[in-house]
Amino acid sequence: MNITDIPADKLINAIAQDLRENQGFEKPEWAGYVKTGASRERQPDDANWWWMRAASMLRKITLNGPVGVERLRFDYGGKKDMGRSPAVFRKSGGKVIRTILQQLDASGLCDKTPKGRVLTPKGQSYISGIAKKISQ
Repeated sequence: MNITDIPADKLINAIAQDLRENQGFEKPEWAGYVKTGASRERQPDDANWWWMRAASMLRKITLNGPVGVERLRFDYGGKKDMGRSPAVFRKSGGKVIRTILQQLDASGLCDKTPKGRVLTPKGQSYISGIAKKISQ
């Protein structure tokens, strides 16, 4: 079973729910007040956004191999409204991404290498287990 065969939204929702309930991922207290990047006007409205972002990042690490903070900042960035001037692309904030990556490292799902974060064997079995549950 390849994770590209499963719709991304279903996989991310399932991983986010499992990270919250079974893996013990904790949302920091400051996460309720922080914007996710310069291109955003306010903090996220969804109460589960921390686990959704963690699940999305875990999927990106699985698909794209060694991934660093800068590449993830670029992936989660967006266009900033500049008023009358044309919109300009801005990278996402790095604090949220770094903190989630540190949590993934601490749980043993990914590991830090000189080229970026990669999935550990535990992380691969975790993702494939959830993918099997969804595909059934």
